[in-house]
Parts: sequence; structure tokens; C-alpha cells
Amino acid sequence: MDRLSGLEAFVRTADLGSFVKAGRVLGLSASAVGKAVAKLEQQLGTRLFQRSTRSLRLTEEGRLFHERCRRILDDLEDAHAVLAEAQEKPRGRLKLSSPIVSYHFLLPLLPDFMARYPEIELDLDFNDRIVDLIEEGVDVAIRSGDLPDSRLMSRALRPFQLLLCAAPAYLERHGVPKTLRDLDRHLSIRFRFPNSGKLQDWPLTLPAGETELRVRTVLTCNNMEALRGATVRGLGIGCLPDFLAREPLAEGALRTILMEHIDGPGQFRLLWPSNRNLSPKVRVLVDFLSERLFALRCEAFGDYAAR
Repeated sequence: MDRLSGLEAFVRTADLGSFVKAGRVLGLSASAVGKAVAKLEQQLGTRLFQRSTRSLRLTEEGRLFHERCRRILDDLEDAHAVLAEAQEKPRGRLKLSSPIVSYHFLLPLLPDFMARYPEIELDLDFNDRIVDLIEEGVDVAIRSGDLPDSRLMSRALRPFQLLLCAAPAYLERHGVPKTLRDLDRHLSIRFRFPNSGKLQDWPLTLPAGETELRVRTVLTCNNMEALRGATVRGLGIGCLPDFLAREPLAEGALRTILMEHIDGPGQFRLLWPSNRNLSPKVRVLVDFLSERLFALRCEAFGDYAAR
């Protein structure tokens, strides 16, 4: 038996005054209980019981040890009870790290999640830097791109669509591009990834033999909110995810262009540390976001383009 089993055998014997009675509670023979107690005494280098043919009494050392061990086992039972309850009702603080722009699609879902799991306290960390989940105590992260850290588990979310958009005022000045080559006389607003410094590729299927667009870049920024603002103000054509473009498209502040040439949807992934025993609060968040995020796509982008 291990040390914990020896402690339990000792406490049960001290409580009941008999190896036989302790064995009945523990589902062991009286001999097995006696050997466990004897091994514990050997490990401690102290006699815990005074034994005779008629009685079994605690020594003074045994009495002091029993008081402490009883509290330890009571605390252990309480811990087991709390864990069992947590399996049924997830609770506690849960830290979620996500790109800054993600609040557009996360915040509408939070009321349902918090109503479903009222004992979970969400700690939202919106930033665009690479986060070390394990070092920084992050439970779940939403990120795009490759997964270089083998210590992490991941689950792909439903894809979202990247769109080319422009303000009506811009299109009045420069014309509406009908073909990819029409972009040669247009201006672009480009997004630069904060971590890698690379420019985001536009989601267009280029003609055979061509590897890049000839559209002139007039503004580069590493924040999608700023890119959307610049596009709405008519500074050029911007590439936006559908969840960020939805509102200005619906209001007529933006129009989509070249929809027939759009290709390559974007995708986020959920990441969490690869512990074998996934905590209940992490499990329910991963399942909830996998089910709900991007389940409703931006409606009829072609209709917006026609306005």
C-alpha cells in the first residue's frame, strides 16, 4: 500500500479501535490493515498503537498524529467533493486570450455563455501578440496561423470570409473594378501582421502566371479597426473579415467588390494546454465557442455589393 492508504488504515483503526472493524470499512482483511499500520509506523520510526491480545490503544504520539491525519483526510474528502461538483457545474476563473478584433464576434455570444455557466468568471485578454499560454496562465486562446507549440491542443473553428471592400465615395472617384486588372489603377489599404510583420495577402484567385497584384498601396497598418476606419473614409480598397465588415456593409458605408474572384476563407483556432485531464470550465468554453462562433455567416454579400 502507498502512504495515503497507510494513513487511511491508521485513521480508521484509531476511529474504530479495531483492525477488523477498520478492514470492514475499507474492504480489506484485518491482516492487511495491520500490515499497513505497521509499515506506517516503520516509516515514521514511531509506535502509534499499544497492542495487546485484548485491546488496541493509541500511544501519545499516535493520538497527536491521529488528530492531524483526521484533518488531512477530511480535507481530502472535501477536495474530492468539490471536484465532483465541479465536474457537474463548471466554475472558477477562466482566462481567454484573443486578437483585439475578435471582440466583434465574441461579445455577442457572452450573455448566453454566462447564463449557461454562471459560476465561471471570464478574464478576457484582447491582444495581437503571441501569447505563451503555459507561462502566462492562459486557459484558452483564439489564434490564426500555424501551431508551432507541441504543448498545445487545438480545434479549428468554422471559417470566416475575407472580403474586398470600398466606400461608395471612393468608388465614385476611381470607378468600380470589374476585373482583377482593373485594380492596377486603384489604391489599397493593407494589413500588416503584428507578430511577423508580413502583409496580408488579398483573397483573390490570380490569373495563371501572375503571383502578385499591381494595386498601389497608400496605407499600411497593423490594426484591423484602423484599416476598417480608413476604408470607410474612402482612402482605398481594404480587405476585411466578414464579421468586421458586416455593420458598415449593412449601413451602406462600404460595398464589396470582385466577389466572383474572392477565394481562400480565413480561419481561427482554439488553443489550450495539452493536459491529459481537461478541466470542466475549459471543456465547456471550447465546446461552446466551437459550436457558436461563425455559425451565422454574413448574409448575402452579393446584395450589399449591388447597393
